[in-house]
Formats: sequence, structure tokens, C-alpha cells
Amino acid sequence: MHLKEYRICMPLSVEEYRIGQLYMIAKHSHEQSEQGEGVEVVRNEPCTDPKHGQGQFTEKRVYLSSKLPAWIRSMIPRIFYITEKAWNYYPFTVTEYECSFIPRFSIHMETKYEDDNGCSSNIHNLSQEELAIREVDMIDIAYDEFPEKKYKKEEDPVKFMSKKKNRGHLQKDWKDTVKPMMCSYKAVKVCFDVWGLQTKVEQFAHKTVRDVLLLGHRQAFAWIDEWIDMTLDDIRMYENKMHEATNKKVIDGDH
Repeated sequence: MHLKEYRICMPLSVEEYRIGQLYMIAKHSHEQSEQGEGVEVVRNEPCTDPKHGQGQFTEKRVYLSSKLPAWIRSMIPRIFYITEKAWNYYPFTVTEYECSFIPRFSIHMETKYEDDNGCSSNIHNLSQEELAIREVDMIDIAYDEFPEKKYKKEEDPVKFMSKKKNRGHLQKDWKDTVKPMMCSYKAVKVCFDVWGLQTKVEQFAHKTVRDVLLLGHRQAFAWIDEWIDMTLDDIRMYENKMHEATNKKVIDGDH
């Protein structure tokens, strides 16, 4: 098991981020879904938890065979997907990923959101054993290395400026100077219990998680003027509309 805690700061409040995150996930999923690959939403419905109260449960299938490296594609069937189950009790969420044909592979992610700049040392109340193996990875949406093929000037937090909120053009010290400021703390456990491949697969999974988090959070901020005036009811309607359109893209294709 490989445990990493990703900390992603955003020039938003926790309250604002709730809408921005849902908008980004729905729009990003639709953008990334093409030719029978991408994200199919299976369920999206209210749920309850005795500890966390009312929430939203979402189940998705992520089809991504062609996006995998050749050494993984050589081991898997062409009809391949990852199941994502998410329980959103904002500002706390749990997300689990399982593979359609590898029972020993799983990703477990717990997320907490705080109005700070990533300074909380153990927000997930990890045990001493977990803290001993935890790696903390601070993701900087403005200055971390970003793949050129996915780069868009209008989604670059260094160059982008919100017309509605006058936020953007982030400087090197932005995490210490910008207000409002919040942080998404994600404790991510990747398990692949297969001798000889465990380290390679777990490292690949973490790299994929990090790449997705960096791109998604850059987009969530760059799209702020599209979602900042939306209510939770508005975002649920938008989600349903985008889920329908995305499912049509994925299901109409050939998995």
C-alpha cells in the first residue's frame, strides 16, 4: 500500500469550491469523453450517513484503455473500465476506485476541505503507522510543471484573471498572500497486491492521480466566471445535463 496526501490550495473559499468542484468535474468529464472512452455516470443520487449526515452518492465507469501505457495494455482486455464510487458529505468526501478485472487493485481517497493554505499537519487523523509511511505532496496549480500538450493559456492561473472576482495572475508567493484561500487535503491509498508489479503499478496510479488533480484544479479556477453565480440547485441541474450528454458520447462509442 502506497499512501500519499495531496494538498491542493485554491484562491477560493471552501464554500465557493463546493460549486466550482462539481462544475469542473461535470465539464471536464464531458470534455475528456470521446469515441467510446471517458466517463459514464451510472448513479447520481442523495445518500445519508449516521456520522456525516446528508450527502450525494455518485457511481461512474471510467473507460480509458487507449490512455494506458503499452505495458499495462498488454495485460488487459480491450473492454476495460475503472469503477468510481464517491460519497460527498461536503466538506468531507470519500472516493473509491476498483478495476473491472483486477480484484487486487484499489484506490481509496478521503478528502477534507479547509480555509487555510495547506498548513494542517494531520487533518485526516492518520495513525502513527500511517504517518510513518505518508508522503505529503503540495500541488501548486500555478507553478507546477504542466504537460505542454494539455496547456491552454486561458487556463493558466499565472495568466488568467477573473472578470467577476478580480482573482488571478498568481505570483510565486500566492499561497501566502492571496485571500480567500482554501486547501483540498486528499489522503490517497493505492493498493495493488501482486508480487513483482506492486511498486510499478502503485507509482503509476499515483502519477495519474496527481496529473488529474493538477489539471482539474487549474480548470476549476480558470472556469470561475462560468460557475461563481450558480447555486447548489443550479449545479445539480447542470450535472444532470452534462451527465446525459457525456453518457451519450461514451455509450454510443465502441468500448
